[in-house]
Amino acid sequence: MAESKHFSNDQFTLKEVLHNLSEWLSYFLSKWKVLAIAGAIGLVLGALVSVLKKPVFHAETSFVLEEGDQGGMNQMAGLASLVGVNLGSLGSTSGLFQGDNIMELYRSDRMLGETLLSPFNDSQLLIDRFVEFEKLDRKWASKVDITSMDFSLPRENFPVAQDSVLKEVSKLIRENQLGVSKPDRKMSIIMVSISSKDEAFAKVFNERLVDKVNSFYHETKTKKTGENLAILQSQADSVRAILDENLAEYASATDAVPYANPLLSSATVDTRKKQIDVQASGSVYQEIVKNLEIARVNHRNNSPLIQIIDSPRYPLRRTEIRLVKGMVLGAILIGLLTFFSLYFQRLYQKHVQES
Repeated sequence: MAESKHFSNDQFTLKEVLHNLSEWLSYFLSKWKVLAIAGAIGLVLGALVSVLKKPVFHAETSFVLEEGDQGGMNQMAGLASLVGVNLGSLGSTSGLFQGDNIMELYRSDRMLGETLLSPFNDSQLLIDRFVEFEKLDRKWASKVDITSMDFSLPRENFPVAQDSVLKEVSKLIRENQLGVSKPDRKMSIIMVSISSKDEAFAKVFNERLVDKVNSFYHETKTKKTGENLAILQSQADSVRAILDENLAEYASATDAVPYANPLLSSATVDTRKKQIDVQASGSVYQEIVKNLEIARVNHRNNSPLIQIIDSPRYPLRRTEIRLVKGMVLGAILIGLLTFFSLYFQRLYQKHVQES
């Protein structure tokens, strides 16, 4: 039986490995001038990038979002059902608009568009400022004439081209400059950041966006309960006016026959009718007031609490490539590219020679 072989005949020995390493080391040492020139070029390129590349400013806002206390409202609904009051019709929105949706609101075209159309200062809108420092009027000159557009017009009066520009700017901000996140998924803290080459724009845009989105979120969360509250308040005012009128008519009917003969029932008919109207109106008013107070509690419980923790302040946090760092990174990058280029060139030459 032939002896089994555990090693192939073409395996490298330690001597061969050391010989190859020595050969490669000698080759790269012979190319030290090329590597040195590549490193010098990298230093110059890194310095140019660090000087020409503008710093990026980061405006950040963090806030706590606490949803309405639906648990307490559910307990109240259970107690109210015992006395025949149905709170389900008073406008709970527990499943309509959950808290995580506010993060998608920050990325929506509507919120970004409304923020861009808000004022940057007394004479300029935020979108005009963005077009100015991003030089979009030059970059997009072949497609659209931005300089002729008036963004101070009402949105419904925008031409198609102007509306498209607004949407494209919103897309640029959403994809490249906007960040919305929860630092910890277990907590209710939300972080909104805007990164821009213009420090003033980053700060103002962040503040306007947070204000608009949070206001819209609060308004939407409380819209249904607020409408029900307004309807109940209107009904209560109307019934109260009827009750006051019935009380006045009952008093007038009583004054008309102050000492009615108890043997003559017809003399007290009008008084009794007015008394029944007062009692009916009073019962209706009492029920409406009870539902009105419950609706007010529901409205308060359904209102989310949004509390700002940190807001952007000057000077904003900035990221930039410093001169020394840029030079070192440039030298390393160009040096590595040159090194691998020489390596593959040498492999190619050896392969051609051997073949």
